[in-house]
Amino acid sequence: MATAPQRDGPPRIDQLSSINADGSRKAIHPSDVSGRFITRRRVMFAVLLGIYVALPLVNVGGHPAVHLDVAARRFYLFGATYNAQDFWRVLFLGTALGFGLLFVTAWLGRAWCGWACPQTVFLEGLYRPIERLFDGPRERRLKQETSPWTPLRVTRAAAKHGAYVGVSLLIAHAALSLFVSAGGLVSMVSSGPATSPVAFTWAMAVSGALYFNFAWFREQLCIVVCPYGRLQSAMQDRDSLIVGYDSRRGEPRGRMVKVLPAHAAPPRGDCVDCRKCVTACPTGIDIRNGLQMECLACAQCIDACDEVMDRIGRPRGLIRYDSLKGLGSEPRRTLRPRLALYGLLFVASVVGLVWTLARRVPFEANLLRFQGMPYLVEEGQVRNQFELHLVNKNPEPTTFTLSIQAPPSARGVIPQSQVKLGSLESFRVPMFILVPQGSTEVPFDFIVEVADSASGEVKRREARFLGPPFKPR
Repeated sequence: MATAPQRDGPPRIDQLSSINADGSRKAIHPSDVSGRFITRRRVMFAVLLGIYVALPLVNVGGHPAVHLDVAARRFYLFGATYNAQDFWRVLFLGTALGFGLLFVTAWLGRAWCGWACPQTVFLEGLYRPIERLFDGPRERRLKQETSPWTPLRVTRAAAKHGAYVGVSLLIAHAALSLFVSAGGLVSMVSSGPATSPVAFTWAMAVSGALYFNFAWFREQLCIVVCPYGRLQSAMQDRDSLIVGYDSRRGEPRGRMVKVLPAHAAPPRGDCVDCRKCVTACPTGIDIRNGLQMECLACAQCIDACDEVMDRIGRPRGLIRYDSLKGLGSEPRRTLRPRLALYGLLFVASVVGLVWTLARRVPFEANLLRFQGMPYLVEEGQVRNQFELHLVNKNPEPTTFTLSIQAPPSARGVIPQSQVKLGSLESFRVPMFILVPQGSTEVPFDFIVEVADSASGEVKRREARFLGPPFKPR
């Protein structure tokens, strides 16, 4: 017989719900719930998973919607192309995401954790349904913990963990396709690990981490590892939206008694102490103990409690989305200094990001002087040598036309006046400026003009022609 795991009493606010007092792990088996919030969350999970899978599959402008080719330093994002020189734009993207998270937390609490975090989406949208498919509802899973390892239980466990491994491999390969493209991934898989050892190792490492996390570690990532849960108290205030228990309405709690003398009936709140909210919680807390770090704002306790309230004929909302002020019958302020500050910083970051993206150029053209002597004098000709570095940042192949604007006495030589480049390809074009010695005063400025046939944009790069001191003939 298997030894029953040591368990402590009801969840306490001063102790992690997933860890017993002696430090042993307490497996969390949330019960199945139905209701408006779990239905909306499942729709949200399906949408987010669909987007995750579609990003490398859907083509925009001839390339995957998201293709981060780090090895070649080429990045395709929703029809726009970027290279390593555009990395500075990530600063605005990072600050926008950071301030956006601060704003959402101050306004809606941990809505990100319960509704959109990848940890929650993958766990609740993929892994828990697999667990319920093989192990059944919560009551059967709890009973199974103390049951002996029969052939049937071993078979179920092997099938369940095999499904975990399969899903982990799919998630890891979907992530890998963001970097190598869907077509590149299919080619790598079909050709075998030996041809792409780095990609194979990366995929196996991520798959192993995903399996470890979602098969065993689970809620501990949120309440032990993730810093966001520990920082939320600094981001929220008494007006932030949270999942809370209305103690004024629910207390004193107690079981419903059908027959009780009127003179002996104690005052009772609406909470019948059924503990449905506790068993439904994915982190195992008792929301009736107040706001806790482990609460993910997933609203499963709300659905569980509303179902009980419907059954006993009492109004919903004993556990609900509200603020600490709202739960205490105080008016909740939506507009407040903290929210305004976070909102302004978020808007400023988004404006900065949009501004940088709007200033994105379809191609880059840099005119550089050859290293070494600034000029050469040969057979009465003064020669300057330059190099034009072209980078095509259009999503499609583009032809560039090159020309030189210089004084009449100067002659520009371009070996290749037209250059066709693929998306994010670069090319270096040498060019020469020749001037008969003594025919014109030096130094003087000239212009190299580059015309983009795709966008019609023209860039002009100015440089200075250098030579010996001017001596008129």
